[in-house]
Amino acid sequence: MVKLKLHFESIGDIIVKLIDKNPKTKEAFLKAIPFTSEAMRWGDEIYFSTPVRVGLEVSQEVVEKGDVAYWPPGRALCLFFGKTPASTSPNEIRPASPVNVFGKIEGDLEILKRVKDGEKVEVTLLE
Repeated sequence: MVKLKLHFESIGDIIVKLIDKNPKTKEAFLKAIPFTSEAMRWGDEIYFSTPVRVGLEVSQEVVEKGDVAYWPPGRALCLFFGKTPASTSPNEIRPASPVNVFGKIEGDLEILKRVKDGEKVEVTLLE
């Protein structure tokens, strides 16, 4: 099973287990790693730019808590751990526009609330 390690300055490492739902997206990330970016917050979503350029595959307008997805318009990796400004109900997690889900966050999602805008994040393959 392939896993990514996302290292944030404030909270340390977050592990992402990759899934086979969007194989082109998954492969594009595996080819782009390692890379560094700056994290941004949008409600209970963390996103950051990536060197990946892929279109929509099996895209979703609503995601689940813990989902990791690629947002093609911003070429961004997105970590979802709660409501976003686009959510229309208390339990809905809605990205800004459709995303390709290709992973799941392992472990405690609450720690992600401590990540700040502009914080450095390093993306590597977990060995």
